[in-house]
Amino acid sequence: MKNTRGDRAIPLLDFQAFTQGNRFEQQDFVNRLGLALEDIGFFAIEHHSVEIALIQQAYQVAEQVFELPAAIKRQYERPELKGQRGFVDFGREHAKDSAHPDLKEFWHIGRSHSNFLANLWPQEVPQFQPVMTALYQQLETCAAVLLEACALYLKQPRHYFRALISQGDTLLRVIHYPPIAPTAAAASLRSAPHEDINLITLLCEATAPGLELLRSDGHWLPIQVPPGQIVVDTGDMLQHLTNGLFKSTTHRVVNPDSQRDRRFSMPFFVHPNAATDLTPLPACIARTGGYARYAPLTAGTFLQQRLREIGLGG
Repeated sequence: MKNTRGDRAIPLLDFQAFTQGNRFEQQDFVNRLGLALEDIGFFAIEHHSVEIALIQQAYQVAEQVFELPAAIKRQYERPELKGQRGFVDFGREHAKDSAHPDLKEFWHIGRSHSNFLANLWPQEVPQFQPVMTALYQQLETCAAVLLEACALYLKQPRHYFRALISQGDTLLRVIHYPPIAPTAAAASLRSAPHEDINLITLLCEATAPGLELLRSDGHWLPIQVPPGQIVVDTGDMLQHLTNGLFKSTTHRVVNPDSQRDRRFSMPFFVHPNAATDLTPLPACIARTGGYARYAPLTAGTFLQQRLREIGLGG
């Protein structure tokens, strides 16, 4: 499905209008981004700063990793890490309030310095570490710029969100959706309906269709962007901070028509630091009815609660 205008799909923004445009083009980008997050909680960007060749290379090495024998992959799954680094086996995660596990396996990559959990790298595919590290860095740089635009739309200091994510435990999730097994439960989906918990998510174009978002009219909207575009959506933490002004929209990944099809995707979950107070911003409270819709809590507390809800918190 196209993500341009007439079919009510997600808005498409030119990233360079903000990074290289004049002040009128920059303000137009800010306005369009903010309105998209208010209206549907999703948009796509083109002409961004993430190398297309790097994304393609990342999918190539990801395929090599997930084709490793199950026994080898499980050597990189550590229960004490609660799925926050390394391999997470097929069927371990489920959406909040879902009785069925998602039909996927994935690998988590986070910050690598000493204040955070250590990454686990598959020695059997040596290119995985340098390629995913480079992709993580480029996606984080892109995300920081988008969050500057969010801050400007919300009438906050330009670097308000950038400061919050500088020590945040942002995650790159490399997902493999295998062919659907004949034994899979009829109600199981590759990814059941859910909302992201973080501030924003950047999603490099997946290798196959399947992503759908739930519109306000109750209908599911398929989203498949062309190569070279990145999908961006609001997470629950940004919805909290904006008092619901920005929508954290329910989305899912549906099963393919053919049971032989597989799919890879790479969402980049941008997190604030664990101590961040998610109490709604006063300016956003004023724009959304004058009262706080969300109770105070920290990002760290919220994350631990969600990990338990999706089966990764122990």
